[in-house]
Amino acid sequence: MLNSIPQVTAAFAMAAAVAIVPARVQAQANDGAFPQRPLRMVVPFPAGGGVDSVARVLSDRLSASLRQPVLVDNRPGAGGSVGTLLVARAPADGHTLLLNTNGHAILPHLQKTDWDPVVDFVPVSQVLVLPMMVFTNASSPLKTLKDLVAAAKANPGKVSYGSSGIGGPIHLGMEMFASRAGIKLLHSPYRGNAPMVTALLGGEVDLTLDTLAVSFPQVRAGKFRALATTSPVRLKLAPEVPTVSEAGVPGFDYLGWQGIFAPAGTPAPIIARLSSELMKILEVPAVRQRLEELGYDPRSSTPSAFAAIVKEDSVRYRKAIAEAGIKGE
Repeated sequence: MLNSIPQVTAAFAMAAAVAIVPARVQAQANDGAFPQRPLRMVVPFPAGGGVDSVARVLSDRLSASLRQPVLVDNRPGAGGSVGTLLVARAPADGHTLLLNTNGHAILPHLQKTDWDPVVDFVPVSQVLVLPMMVFTNASSPLKTLKDLVAAAKANPGKVSYGSSGIGGPIHLGMEMFASRAGIKLLHSPYRGNAPMVTALLGGEVDLTLDTLAVSFPQVRAGKFRALATTSPVRLKLAPEVPTVSEAGVPGFDYLGWQGIFAPAGTPAPIIARLSSELMKILEVPAVRQRLEELGYDPRSSTPSAFAAIVKEDSVRYRKAIAEAGIKGE
């Protein structure tokens, strides 16, 4: 019995040491010890795009509030999977973050990925929602959404739309719209938003679904016509454009989003600190104004609320992809 005392003491000491670790992390998060070094915000898309622009706005403000540099690291490839996997495999200490779109919940249903959108990440905060619009060329005979639906019903599979790639948010959104409207459209995928916009400008396709940041300037230039917005309410930036429901396809709305994730296992106090800082940043008038100028609707959330959005969208998109028979490239 006496011989077992050292073993019991050692076991007790080990248990106490393990218990101290989360307490220490909690203390560091609360007393400002986190972060210990510069942070990295991985953007799984090329520099200069819409996600990159948002990352630059957020990283500057986050650097000031955390008192550590937050460096934007563009890691494009495989539709966003390359940069996403990089973050999934990063140390779970809060110093590597991912800024991703709702493609985060779409991609795993289209191609084999070495990461899971729910299992391998901890949602930190949603940062914006992304209203989209149905656009035609300004010279198109399709002047309203009802015109579009009527033409598609009269000519099944002949009215064409361009997208930025197979399985992307535009492709998926248009197929969900077509299903809701009871029509069949012809999909013409391009390699990115820029060639897609060029195709609509040149009359190669009849319409597209796109963000305001990319295509609404073409409306102002008199080259595109906006038929409807996928937002459930009219947009402050373009109050004259009706919603899809108002324009003749009731019950349809489709909002993209962007949000911040950390690797699974990142301590809760660190997630809470990052989420709190992002909430404050997204209430700064200059930040909101800049994001609205880019065509976005700034919107923060708690980690749990964002987690629910990701899970719900993952289920919704999986169903839509299966119903439309969409296959990844």
